[in-house]
Amino acid sequence: MTGEQVVQRANAYFDSGAFRQVLARRIALQTESQKQDCDALLMQYLQQEIMPPLRALGFELHLCDNPEAANRPFLIAVHIEDPALPTLLSYGHGDVVFGDDDNWRSDLSPWRLHEEGDRWYGRGSADNKGQHSINLAALEQVFQARGSRLGFNCKLIFEMGEEISSPGLAEICRRQQDLLQADLFIASDGPRLNAMQPTLFLGSRGCVNFRLSIRARDNAYHSGNWGGLLSNPGTQLANALASLVNQHGQLQVAALQPPALDDAMRAILRELDVGGQPHDPQIDENWGEAGLTPSERLYGWNTLEVLAYQTGNPQRPMNAIPASATAVCQLRFVVGTDWQRLVEHLQAHLQARGFGNVEVEWLRGSPATRLNPQDPLVHWALDIMQHTSGKKPALLPNLGGSLPNDVFADILELPTLWVPHSYPACGQHGVNEHMLQSIAREGLQIMTRLFWELGENGGDVLAQRRREATR
Repeated sequence: MTGEQVVQRANAYFDSGAFRQVLARRIALQTESQKQDCDALLMQYLQQEIMPPLRALGFELHLCDNPEAANRPFLIAVHIEDPALPTLLSYGHGDVVFGDDDNWRSDLSPWRLHEEGDRWYGRGSADNKGQHSINLAALEQVFQARGSRLGFNCKLIFEMGEEISSPGLAEICRRQQDLLQADLFIASDGPRLNAMQPTLFLGSRGCVNFRLSIRARDNAYHSGNWGGLLSNPGTQLANALASLVNQHGQLQVAALQPPALDDAMRAILRELDVGGQPHDPQIDENWGEAGLTPSERLYGWNTLEVLAYQTGNPQRPMNAIPASATAVCQLRFVVGTDWQRLVEHLQAHLQARGFGNVEVEWLRGSPATRLNPQDPLVHWALDIMQHTSGKKPALLPNLGGSLPNDVFADILELPTLWVPHSYPACGQHGVNEHMLQSIAREGLQIMTRLFWELGENGGDVLAQRRREATR
């Protein structure tokens, strides 16, 4: 059987409606990991929806307790055909954000797949039930086409707490490094560049959330009696923020800026058109780092965002000088940023500008990752994606957002390839979340061919990669 024939089998499977039925069943399980009363549903998703198809493919199944979050279990599945074959690790998460039932369109439910044109509505359709369901279906197509073989070794890890920041994922991967040992990582999460263009991304920007606060005194005081005599924390904090990011959205803290973009990275980013699709917001052309294109600002630079700001009582303003002010901010950053010393850098910057009274508090953070775009695996995957879809795929050095890629890239030390099956306007984390049937079908074609070719020539590509690494 040829790769083209396997893709034709995958098309027939999709067109039969079988994939839709599987996705509808999975969407119906209300796996909201933020809720404390959904423990049984989270386990049910693994036991009912993930374990049976993997068992049918000959995987050994290991249910693991979460070392950091009770009742948010992990499933590690292992299929070894021959230790000499390439070993793939993949990933998915079966939990979703809150359904937010009351705010969906009146004729929709987050827990029922509803078809409307090209759209399949339902919570998790894009993030991540639809995406990992495509990849599992692709594995099944290859397994059947090869006569109950994949042609490579395969391992998968599923978590049920990604939407609460993946507690325990890093630790379980440290504890199970031998079990999870592999040669490469391929998975699906996040959006494509746009709905029409297959996309490969190689990592993600990092993210740090932090809080800035000024507490001037214990009480608010009448602005008529004390105005001009007492400092206003709201005014002071606004000016402090303006010293960090200016009126054009440009990061002003030199110590938190990334390395300059080199010619190779600029060449990759020059190929990307950001925004301009239906339902995308209008890009503000004069916002962000000067001298950079929109794609360079999103994928190659750092941004500081003010997420929330409060002083006084916004709901019931009083004629009083507030006692305190606080802002929650976020730094999105690329590889090469000195992010772990963020608090130190911010304190020094603020102190030098007369804002020594601003307290800086680290809330949470995750590192940036990026596989070398010149890695042989990248060219291998891009060629397969283009040949299968007939479209030139977009290559993102890293996703603009964040996901737990550092666990696979840094802890497990794997080259990471992400092939997303959603698009930016999918409603992820919002109401009316949906997957496009056209992307799902094309995604199944691409993943089926990727897995087929991994069994055909994956060993040769990995050998080339090892040779280049020793030069």
